[in-house]
Amino acid sequence: MPAHSKKTLPIIFAIVFVDMLGIGILIPIIPVLLTDPLSPYNLLLPGATAYITLGLLMAIYPFMQFFATPILGQLSDRFGRKPVLIVSLLGTSLSYVLFAIGIITKNITLLFVSRAFDGITGGNISVAQASIADSSTPENRARSFGIIGAAFGLGFILGPFFGGKLSDPSIISWFNATTPFWFAAILSFLNMLAVSFYFKETLKEKISGTLRFTQGIRNILQAAVHKTLRPIFLTLFLFTSGFSFFTTFMGVYLITKFSFTQGDIGNYFALVGICVALTQGIVTGFVGKRFSPRKILISALFGATITLMLIFLAPTPIVLYLLVLPNSICIGLIMANLTALISKSVGASRQGTVLGIGSSVQALSQSIPPVVAGFIAGMVSPQAPILIASIIFFIAAITFTVMYREAKQGVLA
Repeated sequence: MPAHSKKTLPIIFAIVFVDMLGIGILIPIIPVLLTDPLSPYNLLLPGATAYITLGLLMAIYPFMQFFATPILGQLSDRFGRKPVLIVSLLGTSLSYVLFAIGIITKNITLLFVSRAFDGITGGNISVAQASIADSSTPENRARSFGIIGAAFGLGFILGPFFGGKLSDPSIISWFNATTPFWFAAILSFLNMLAVSFYFKETLKEKISGTLRFTQGIRNILQAAVHKTLRPIFLTLFLFTSGFSFFTTFMGVYLITKFSFTQGDIGNYFALVGICVALTQGIVTGFVGKRFSPRKILISALFGATITLMLIFLAPTPIVLYLLVLPNSICIGLIMANLTALISKSVGASRQGTVLGIGSSVQALSQSIPPVVAGFIAGMVSPQAPILIASIIFFIAAITFTVMYREAKQGVLA
């Protein structure tokens, strides 16, 4: 490993960790702000309006990220990784400050501005990945990306947990709904300082050229027209859409059905994150030696359908928690094997292209469902999006079973 990459990897780990921590912090807080009338932080929106607003607020970050992430990647090729990382981290820190102020002042517009701004500046994971690729050798690249994957998972686990605990005044009297966001703002600012003083530029040759502001849309079109990869990307879109329904409104479901607090919601999602991480770290390798990716994905997609339906029907919190492990195992297997299939379906020279397309597909599938889920929750039931998530998982399972054949894998043209 090059000498400068010894500092690069820990800094990139921290960047990805804080990015995911910030996303995870939102999960237990936003449902309380908008849908829990007993909370002192409730923004007092009426009925259906609250659920629709929740969906829109959760959607605006990935929607802006869909357009911004490819542009940040291009800017990092032109000006270097370091300046783009510094600006994006500073933007992320500022966005958390704006969100905290929005909570204090009960200013919903400011909450939307905060999430949109973070979507634009916070789409830096592609730049972080590029830095790892720049500074690692082919021999240790897989290990380096594995460490970054661990940061991604760890942030998702600890984000909801911290969000629940740091907003709970029963733990420390001055904790409130803004505390997690001040915490995340400070971490992002410290990350920015670390990049400024300790991160050495990893890009050796800067690339000039015209910025493609519509690269996200171009990526989606590529995913749609390529016959070989279309079944995988369509499955990825459907699965991520269903998972977005689940993550966006599971907190609301837990509040309305079981009277969970933000701390309870944080604990629940932390447990989900731990089970998914253990699945990807242990179960995936064990199962992968015995079955093909196609068989694993078909079984896991149908398994996720059934277990999520049972979660929707769970009569007590005990039953709910008993279903976390089998549901999380299925979700972890799907995530790991879909990514592996996308990577294996192309040659070594096209990895960046195909993973970029996959990122755009995921961003789009994270931005549409929250909006739809908000209207469904407002017009039908706040618990209905969980049922819809199960149905979308089922459609993904059928789609993959019918359309994907392992013998037809090819190289992206």
